[in-house]
Amino acid sequence: MRKFLALVVGLLSFASAFGQTGISVPQLATCDTILQDFIRRWKIPGASVAISRHGQLVYARGFGYADLSRRVPMQPHNLLRVASVSKPVTAIAIMKLAEDSVLDLDHPVFGPGGYLDDPYYTSVITDERIYSITSRQLLEHSAGWNRSSSYGEFASSDPIDFPLHVAETLHAPNPVGDSTLVRFLLQKGLDFAPGARYAYSNVGYLVLGKVLERLTGQRYEDWVRNHILVPSGVQEARLGRNLLTDRQEREAAYFSRSQRESSYGTGKTVPGAYGGWNFEAMNAHGGWVFSARDLVRLLLAVDGDSAQPDVLSAASAASMREPSDNNRRYGKGWMLNRQGVWWHTGSLDGTASCVFHTPDGFTWAILLNARATSNRFWNELENLGWTCLRDQESWPTLNLFPPTQSAAGLRAAPAAAGAVRLTWANGNGSHRLVLLREGSPIDAFPLEGIQYPANPTLDPRLSLGRGTSVVAQGTDSTALLAHLTPGKTYYARVVEYYQNEATGQQPVYALDTNPIIQFRTPAPVASKPPVKAAGSRRASKRPASKAPARPAAPDRYSYLSKLRAMSRGWF
Repeated sequence: MRKFLALVVGLLSFASAFGQTGISVPQLATCDTILQDFIRRWKIPGASVAISRHGQLVYARGFGYADLSRRVPMQPHNLLRVASVSKPVTAIAIMKLAEDSVLDLDHPVFGPGGYLDDPYYTSVITDERIYSITSRQLLEHSAGWNRSSSYGEFASSDPIDFPLHVAETLHAPNPVGDSTLVRFLLQKGLDFAPGARYAYSNVGYLVLGKVLERLTGQRYEDWVRNHILVPSGVQEARLGRNLLTDRQEREAAYFSRSQRESSYGTGKTVPGAYGGWNFEAMNAHGGWVFSARDLVRLLLAVDGDSAQPDVLSAASAASMREPSDNNRRYGKGWMLNRQGVWWHTGSLDGTASCVFHTPDGFTWAILLNARATSNRFWNELENLGWTCLRDQESWPTLNLFPPTQSAAGLRAAPAAAGAVRLTWANGNGSHRLVLLREGSPIDAFPLEGIQYPANPTLDPRLSLGRGTSVVAQGTDSTALLAHLTPGKTYYARVVEYYQNEATGQQPVYALDTNPIIQFRTPAPVASKPPVKAAGSRRASKRPASKAPARPAAPDRYSYLSKLRAMSRGWF
């Protein structure tokens, strides 16, 4: 135990001093140095980086801080906003609908017979050209909106840049939602005829999100999760929230370099990353948060390689990456070049991201929790992955992807005084940990590459932090938790992980969709005082009855009966 404690303390100190976490890969040590130099040079608080080769995740590391103010190191399991890298997510979803014949890419979106033939939208349309917009044009940024053109006093015509004006114009509440932003641009009209040319448009992808919801009858996030992410093995992804207090579990904090008037209409000036824009209205064009490793996993699910199962047919994936007529360097949600590389970048105050896939089998994602706006910064960011791969002579055979299926059906039942038995159905990890915390939900997590022995006595010196202990580990689907305090509330969580030849016998933890349970141990039962016998103190001289003695009535208040009664209404 002492050796383990010293190991944990030492590793955490190393992470804090050198800003580097995750499983070390000696063959890619030069990549560590390149990334450290980059975030130091551009004063980026933290970065998460993942690289795969031929479908196997060979590198997943965190650099700097996930939360600079609290000095929390960035980990491979942290989630970050990906901004416009959300567009490929929406593009994959739309291509899946087309593949399944739910959607026709060339069918009109608005107006009579269109997918969004809804008075909420059509009642404000005055530009007749809008009725010819198709899903293909929205995917390829040729629907007719150009965010680079000015609008009144604003340098951009993209309504995400002036949400307060949108709310005032349409008499809508703040912060304005995605449907309101779409309605605003419909009222404004088009900048050019649909299909005439390429012009990047955020709101065009919001429209695609609305088309998806109309055709499926489901919320955008729910459908994408169930039909794209889960089949791809992606768990570490969800739509983000506006405010720091509402950030997702394990989501990094963002370092904003600008201040803006609050999109909530309060008149206050706030950090751009936290309330300056309505991030929650960006969903289909810029609202996703991902871990770098699961963003890589998503790309592998549409690359046409059999190393990982694909969610799109080869024909659909090829069509998605086919250059558009108006821009040979952009397909349907992807930037392209003649060498067969496809990629995308994302930029928002507090966020910079990029993902790449090469024809020779390399995929990488780089996510940052701050950005610079100079061309030099973006050139360096887009070249980082290439710089890491350059002159690389040997490659690890590791696969550091975490399990794709968590445990399920976690239950708790009283076992004895101060003891509870947990049971669950195993996921597809090779091992699992049971985490326990008294009084509050678990918010401390195991770290990649560190093996945690069970700490059944809840020794605080061996805590993961904030009172969370690993109380069981191994391959079982049950755990007996003893040494618990009667009458207390506990939170338990089961974490699947791989620790096998593929991971180099180092644990790789899956922290999303873990089963969690809250339970309360029974309070101690007070002993009953002995009951004095009724009648005379003198012994009775009557002969004993020869009738068979009747069995004693069960004690309704015995410890066992009470424990059983409590177990029926415990949780």
